[in-house]
Amino acid sequence: MSSKETDVRQFTVSADDDGIRLDRWFKRHLPDASFNIVSRWARTGQLRVDGARATPGDRLSAGQVLRVPPAEPPKAPRPKRDRPPLSDEQTAFAQEMVIHKDAQAIVLNKPPGLATQGGTKTTEHVDGLLDALQFEAEGRPKLVHRLDKDTSGALLLARTARAAAFFSKAFSGRTAKKVYWALVVGVPDIEDGVIDLPIGKQPGTGGEKMHVDEEEGQPSRSRYRVIERAGNRAAWVELQPFTGRTHQLRVHMAAIGHPIVGDGKYGGPEAFLPGSVSRKMHLHARRIRIDHPDGGKIDVQAELPRHFAESMHTMGFDLALGDALAADDGPPPPSREQQKAKARAHAKTVRKERRGERRGRGESAGASGPKSSARSGGKPSTRGSGRPGTAGPRTGDKPRGGGGRSR
Repeated sequence: MSSKETDVRQFTVSADDDGIRLDRWFKRHLPDASFNIVSRWARTGQLRVDGARATPGDRLSAGQVLRVPPAEPPKAPRPKRDRPPLSDEQTAFAQEMVIHKDAQAIVLNKPPGLATQGGTKTTEHVDGLLDALQFEAEGRPKLVHRLDKDTSGALLLARTARAAAFFSKAFSGRTAKKVYWALVVGVPDIEDGVIDLPIGKQPGTGGEKMHVDEEEGQPSRSRYRVIERAGNRAAWVELQPFTGRTHQLRVHMAAIGHPIVGDGKYGGPEAFLPGSVSRKMHLHARRIRIDHPDGGKIDVQAELPRHFAESMHTMGFDLALGDALAADDGPPPPSREQQKAKARAHAKTVRKERRGERRGRGESAGASGPKSSARSGGKPSTRGSGRPGTAGPRTGDKPRGGGGRSR
């Protein structure tokens, strides 16, 4: 390989590089020229082989002359933005949120109105307070999940990289258990139900609002259980999300006609109760239970914020009743897809059994001589309202309907 000491560089392809791709040639001989730079040179016509424009995927031949633009000066590293130091008030506020701390984890009781992470016009958030929660650890803790800005309650932080990876796997694998309390408008007809409705971003909202989308939404499943009711006006419910979609619990409860009190975004004007009930959101992450990286479990409950507790008192609800409904240890109820697969397997088994019965009757008939049949064509009879060869519907197999399993 030879070169000319000019601004525009020229290289002659050696025999060792015969047949090599152009982008691989750069990686071998000019590693400082990244793939993006080579692509830009090719796109703007600055990269040529024997005078013709070239692309990164072209194959080179020995003896060809490669024209390369001047080397680009390395970019100065982007200056690291230092986080402003926290005030004494911010430090005290952050540490007052701590309700559990060990060598691997911290659990906060996040107040309503405090965002988990920053964004456009959002300057006050948990992520900006993490320096106050370092304590004796070497680094600041890490967020492993989020709560909506107006949702209060238990928020888990990891204190080490190992714990962050462990907790993230637990959340993605759905082994972490989260229990929410909510006040909802009205009372669901079914006291214990599963809402199985796909959720997607609502068009025209820039992703700021979600909605039920049967065609393109992501599978989303939530369980609710009515703990206590205030006549027909409102109900106190326990909620467990089996998936982790944005605003999932809020969308699901509004979709079955019982929006969370104070959630005007999804419930509209009907989400606000008259009288002395606060207009703030009444959704609280009451409990989080997750395996601990060092063995055992983290199981923490977060006390209600003031506005929620006052609404509970106004409606005469007994807080002692809520924690009697512990998070289920078992797997979530089967989804619609799982139910359908089970039904198909059952129908297949029934068809096999019937074929065996028909073969047995045929063999018996052949042994005793021909007999007339009352059924034309020898077709099997049907049962219930199912199709030929399938079992009819059984009441015991029906999913909960109404305010429960929504379709």
